[in-house]
Amino acid sequence: MNRQVPEQSRATEVPSTPRRARLHEIIFESNTRAGRLFDLVLIWLILLSVATVILESIRQVRQQYGALLYALEWVFTVLFTVEYVLRLVSVRRPQRYAVSFFGVVDLLAIIPTYLSIFVPGSQYLLVIRILRLLRIFRLLKLSEYITEADTLRRALRASRRKISVFLSAVLLLVVIIGALMYVIEGDEHGFTSIPVSVYWAIVTLTTVGYGDLSPRTPLGQMLASIVMIIGYGIIAVPTGIVSVELAQAVREQNLKTQLCRGCGAEVHDLDARYCKYCGANL
Repeated sequence: MNRQVPEQSRATEVPSTPRRARLHEIIFESNTRAGRLFDLVLIWLILLSVATVILESIRQVRQQYGALLYALEWVFTVLFTVEYVLRLVSVRRPQRYAVSFFGVVDLLAIIPTYLSIFVPGSQYLLVIRILRLLRIFRLLKLSEYITEADTLRRALRASRRKISVFLSAVLLLVVIIGALMYVIEGDEHGFTSIPVSVYWAIVTLTTVGYGDLSPRTPLGQMLASIVMIIGYGIIAVPTGIVSVELAQAVREQNLKTQLCRGCGAEVHDLDARYCKYCGANL
């Protein structure tokens, strides 16, 4: 059965020169001793760097060890910057890797520290480095989880149009409900504008219920009750849409596209030996 090469595999193709190929083997492959050691060191560096950012956000710790944590933050950033450059050097098409999922995550893992020079506090965005731990699936040979993640991705992609239509309908609904509540309640009950009333409608429709705004008039309370009931029904819609597409994606994953010589049918079960349409041997 023909399979498409995953985008990430195309992004990390082995270069032609021996030196870059050796570097690729260490950085992108975990079936060698050097590659496994590189991945283990990288995972520990990621964990330590995220822990450093978290500790720095605690006022008491920052007041006592702020200088040390700041220095460690820059050490980790320099190391990850060097690693990012080496990853670009060790692939055949650096631009393709740079725009791949892991390439973007690697870049986002170092930008906040440099950005903090101009925008204080942006270094706390470095917690995005935790996404780099997704490489642990490759390190621990958990490729089947990546396959399942791809199935979920395809299901979400297949349902994006239905979800978009659903969200558009919800958006129109909350605008109408917000406008009605603004007319019913008005400024004296905290609904000072239509945007504020739309905010209330979103909070109520999603059953979050912060409680910072609430209707006071009987008509407003009746409308709020209707919105709450609608909210329970609306929550189930996107779940159902994604569930249907996920079931379809799983079904397609368990099918093969071997062509039947008898009737020309292409879709059969993976363990099928005979065509389910005409009975011919596959």
